[in-house]
Amino acid sequence: MTHPDHLMQRLCGAILGAGWRGLATLLAPALRLNLWRRVRRGKEIAACLPQRRGFAPCRRPAGRLIWLHAASVGETVAVMPVIGQILHSSAEQHVLVTTGTISGAEILHARLADLPGHERVHHQFAPLDVPRWVARFLDFWRPDVAALVESELWPNLIAACMARHVPVALLSGRMSDRSLAGWRKAACLLRRMLSSLAWVMARSKEDARRLVHGGAGRIDLIADLKDAAGPLPYDPAALAELRQSLAGRPVWVAASTHHGEDAEILQAAHLIRQAVPDALTIIIPRHPQRGKEIADLSGGPVPRRAAGQVPTVRDSVWICDTLGETGLFYALAAPVLLGNSLPGCTGGGHNPVEPARAGCALASGPGIDNFRQAYARLGDSVRHVMTAQDIAQWVVSLIGHAGAPAAAGDAARRHVLPDPDIARQVAQALITLGAP
Repeated sequence: MTHPDHLMQRLCGAILGAGWRGLATLLAPALRLNLWRRVRRGKEIAACLPQRRGFAPCRRPAGRLIWLHAASVGETVAVMPVIGQILHSSAEQHVLVTTGTISGAEILHARLADLPGHERVHHQFAPLDVPRWVARFLDFWRPDVAALVESELWPNLIAACMARHVPVALLSGRMSDRSLAGWRKAACLLRRMLSSLAWVMARSKEDARRLVHGGAGRIDLIADLKDAAGPLPYDPAALAELRQSLAGRPVWVAASTHHGEDAEILQAAHLIRQAVPDALTIIIPRHPQRGKEIADLSGGPVPRRAAGQVPTVRDSVWICDTLGETGLFYALAAPVLLGNSLPGCTGGGHNPVEPARAGCALASGPGIDNFRQAYARLGDSVRHVMTAQDIAQWVVSLIGHAGAPAAAGDAARRHVLPDPDIARQVAQALITLGAP
């Protein structure tokens, strides 16, 4: 017999789900206008806008199809080992990857080039969570299984999959205390979504606890997809060219920086230059379109990689505002400060495993809420900084002493050796879910 409380929760979830469907339908015209605004801001591609309304850009392949949805760059990179395992499992397996950002799509296409069987991987920009658009997407692609990465929980999409008997998995599920609190007024809707998932992988024990509290019936695996990946790829020829252009100068990297922390990083670059006169600061903005903004903030001419400019010995800062080259700069094994973590920006941090696997000494600001487990693994191999003075002191202590960056980088790398078995387990679970 079903408990009355459970009946009430199901009824509440159904009512909220219906409300969400109605609201999304009413907002569809406004969402179309917003897509065009995003085109003008460079965040959408005009020719691809029909994909956001569920229209497919190509024909559906014959045979089994596993659909993976990765919101942006980080999620796309995380699922690459899983894609490789799926393709390796059978020549009959096809993969559809949807992304929500241009950068995610570009990273996917760049990484697929060297992946055996990549011709069986198809890409489309994800439809927005409007019932008619989601239905159009699902009716065309007819996936055998769907997998959502990290926190991509969309009520209409999940409900439409359930109506079509498409099993839905959550990979590397992420649920922070803040996110869980944000769902408080729609807790029944969250429970409805989480309880309908066929397979749940939580990124950490803390995420697992919150997902269960939110309504997940069970947790099938606790692991982080990012732990399955090796170092970020790069072009060896490009690395050789980069080393030649740097001519042995001491360098450090401020990676994946966000608005609000540029001034502190530029001040650190000035202080470092005073202590080490030929030092070069490489700034890699998380969003490449911010390159000019950072250059203007510096108050003087600063070379930008996106403009084809290479730093001279007189330049103390080089803004590397290109997409998909972070692995190239990590391959320098220079000290790396991870952005989106300093006071002054929204915080949350970025994944420290990627530079650590490349043998980079690491520093971060205090804003690491999104990656606490990864930072805990790295322990005291990560330097925590707050100010430009902190950053400068850390960088000078490394680049001012031969062998110090390599020793610190090796210490970090030992904590984050990749675990390829995670990707194998996830791929096998998806293949099993999608089996007839």
